[in-house]
Amino acid sequence: MQTRTLGTAGLPVSALGLGCMGMSGTYGSAASRDPAEALATLALARELGVTFLDTAEVYGPYENESLLGRALAGGRDGWVVASKFGFRIGADGTIVGCDGTPQNARRACEASLARLGLETLDLYYLHRLDPAVPIEETVGAMADLVRAGKVRHLGLSEVSAGTLRRAVAVHPIAALQSEYSLFERGLEREVLPACRALGVGVVPFAPLGRGFLTGAARRGEEYGPGGDFRAELPRFQGENYDRNLALANALGRLAARRGCTPAQLALAWLLAQGEDIVPIPGARQRRHLAENAAAAGLRLAACDLMALEEAFPRGAAAGERYGPADLRYVDT
Repeated sequence: MQTRTLGTAGLPVSALGLGCMGMSGTYGSAASRDPAEALATLALARELGVTFLDTAEVYGPYENESLLGRALAGGRDGWVVASKFGFRIGADGTIVGCDGTPQNARRACEASLARLGLETLDLYYLHRLDPAVPIEETVGAMADLVRAGKVRHLGLSEVSAGTLRRAVAVHPIAALQSEYSLFERGLEREVLPACRALGVGVVPFAPLGRGFLTGAARRGEEYGPGGDFRAELPRFQGENYDRNLALANALGRLAARRGCTPAQLALAWLLAQGEDIVPIPGARQRRHLAENAAAAGLRLAACDLMALEEAFPRGAAAGERYGPADLRYVDT
């Protein structure tokens, strides 16, 4: 696996990372999640050189960091670990708001380190902007964690270009994490140019359109009870689903022509957008991880990129990427 560097401060990471959220929730039902398979997937990731792990306090909540702690217990060498804070989590595990206060930054960092069994996080993100706390205060507290040796590099997630500029004025930001894929290209308008002007790397989550770009997506109502949050996402509903399925089918045809899977073609497209981009596709099973990792070796010709551009112009996907309840946490 090749490496790339995030930010002007220079955080080396594998060219593809591993989003670990789905190992502990969000996708599928509780019955479909297998901790043993998740640990085997993490072991394979290390073998394949996919060593950039992405987790967060809220995943589970707390369970995902504890799971990664079990995988890391065998040795930290080679792993680059990123986690996130910034949500207020209720006693029942639900999100009840944002909390970007300095006190929460310190509390959450210590708790994440304990669950992960680490002394230092390689990358620590603010998961969502807290509108009640100036970004300068939050990043200032995160910078204190760097000075204390608890964190090596700082990141932000789902923030606007304006917020990013204010944050960088306080402390260098190594990475901005946001949704970016053939399916969702809104980042290209303002945020991606700002990142490049400021020397901030880009870490796309949901690079496979939450499964749509793999060809395996189902209508929202077909996910049934059990907690898969795609059941509520607008892009998986009604006419939106029909239009988006046509896009996924077009990707499938292009992938067949190229001799790869749709997921590999979608990831190769993202990697081709710049050396400052490091996608973190999720995988709960070894077979999906191996498929995704192979995309790092796929080189796209100009004709491939042109065909993808024609099939997936900006704004091609139908429907909002989140429902109203989740959109309120996105800084625009």
